[in-house]
Formats: sequence, C-alpha cells, structure tokens
Amino acid sequence: MFVVIVEFTLHPGCAAAFRERVLQQARDSLELEADCVVFDICTDPEREDFVLLYEVYKDEAAFEAHLASAHFADFNATATPWVSDRKLLRYRRL
Repeated sequence: MFVVIVEFTLHPGCAAAFRERVLQQARDSLELEADCVVFDICTDPEREDFVLLYEVYKDEAAFEAHLASAHFADFNATATPWVSDRKLLRYRRL
C-alpha cells in the first residue's frame, strides 16, 4: 500500500469553501478510483486554516493515476487559490 499525507494551510476566510470542495474530492476519489482505499480528511479544532488529508492507494501507480484524473485536476484548479501552503508526504505501508 502507498500512503499520502497532505497538509494544507489555508488563506483566511477560505476554510469553509475548501472543506466543502475537499469533501467532494474525497467522495470522487473513493467512487471513481478502484485503487483509492482510504481518503480521510482531518481538521484541527483549534486551527480553522489547517486541513490534513490521509490517503491510501493500492500502490504508487494508483496515486499517480489519481493525480492524472480529471476530478483531481478540477479540485486542484478550484482549491489552489484558497491554499497558502501545501506539504505532501509519501510513504510505503509495511
């Protein structure tokens, strides 16, 4: 399994719109990608501007397919203006 953690810091005032859009992205990924096993969205109750994604894919190729998908391209184009910082971490699950 291939694990991806993405940390987003959002611009002030963008949290509600980002959260709504990332919830749709999670649904799309789980419904449209057979090799997307987990797509969890986590928030910090003390930091409205911080969102963490925990994603699990069958393998790294499945994650690369996710990045090439139309629904990801749409999410990225929509959400990028709301993001002030993004950190992507990749792991292999033992």
